[in-house]
Amino acid sequence: MKLRVQVDRSDSRRALKLRESPAVMQPNSSERGAHAGKSLSLTLQPELLTRTPAPGANPESDEVRVPIGSGSGESSGGPSSRRSRVNSHGHSHSHSHSHGHNRPQHHSHLEPELDPPDSDLDSGEPSASLSELRCLFRWLQKSLPFLIILCAKLVIQHALGLAVGVGLFITFLYVNKSIQSQVFLQDRHSKLQCIWLLLFLTSSTLLLYYTFATETLHYCLIFLSPTIEPLGVWEVLWAVGITNFIIKFLFMGVKCLILLLPSSLVTYKTQGRWLMLTEELGQVHQAMAPVSLWFRYLVTYQEADGTLGLTLGVLLALLYLVLKLLGLYGQWKSLLKTVRIFLKGEHTGTAATRSQCSEAGDVCPICQGEYREPRVLLCQHIFCDECIALWFNREKSCPLCRTVITEKVYKWRDGATSPHLQIY
Repeated sequence: MKLRVQVDRSDSRRALKLRESPAVMQPNSSERGAHAGKSLSLTLQPELLTRTPAPGANPESDEVRVPIGSGSGESSGGPSSRRSRVNSHGHSHSHSHSHGHNRPQHHSHLEPELDPPDSDLDSGEPSASLSELRCLFRWLQKSLPFLIILCAKLVIQHALGLAVGVGLFITFLYVNKSIQSQVFLQDRHSKLQCIWLLLFLTSSTLLLYYTFATETLHYCLIFLSPTIEPLGVWEVLWAVGITNFIIKFLFMGVKCLILLLPSSLVTYKTQGRWLMLTEELGQVHQAMAPVSLWFRYLVTYQEADGTLGLTLGVLLALLYLVLKLLGLYGQWKSLLKTVRIFLKGEHTGTAATRSQCSEAGDVCPICQGEYREPRVLLCQHIFCDECIALWFNREKSCPLCRTVITEKVYKWRDGATSPHLQIY
């Protein structure tokens, strides 16, 4: 009796589970079509799961009868065959159900791995460029010690040449700034300072040529090639750079001599024209000095190169000369303009009358002093002749109203020297 009650309770529990999930055992239409006429068709409806008394059974018992109907084409197998089919079907259903439950976990596990490629595809070229920059940065980090060692070796090998270059550059900056300051002071400039600058430039040049006497670098000043062996590209660049600074020093010394002349012989306006002409001549000299060095370097060839090397060297040298002539043509036109200005002079405005000066207050707006040779511009503003000449060294317009007075600026009248390094 106890065994019968336990069996009835287990059957009731199974029926309740089937009632809660009736759709689990419902096959789809494809499965129905596949099993029609060939195998067992299991159809469980919710209304069939109710407890109905079977004929010949006790109505008060808790037994549940589930009717199973087969198709018309089903062969009359035994209960064992039906159980095997039901078990295999349940097995496949549970396997697919469990596989369906495991599938989201598999996808969720793959999602973090698939996200980076999507982000890379969306970012496109910027991400690729950033990755290349990162690789370059990492390479620099790894190669930094070697680069430092290589730079140290180069500095040790060329310590003398680098020291000479740095010294020449510092000397140029100091002397150029000092000459401009002396020109700006006009009549109040120091003669002693100009003498010191002249001696400093002369001693620096002589010391340099004495140190490198075997290379005969002074030949470059007269457009000859020095005796530098072997003549490689670095040697050419070094010799051209030194020659360029020395030419600057020579013409800066000429400017110091112009400043040493008494104001009775050279007025301020005349002094500006002399300084402008000196700078233009110096730039032409700087442009012509490297020609002999570069021509010799381009023509020189090794014996192993043969006739082809010589021919190629001559062609390159001729091409260099053509380009150099085109550059010299532009500098020659600038020099001719400077010479015309030097010979004819330029007049800014007209001489101002006493009444015009008194109306303007008898005070120059630039120097804040009394007028000295006052000049009236096109805009009717009055300035000292020297003051407005100094202004037009760098500007084209009136200092007060900004009216354009001249179409060109007369450079280099303030004593400045061009820092441009002519290396070719």
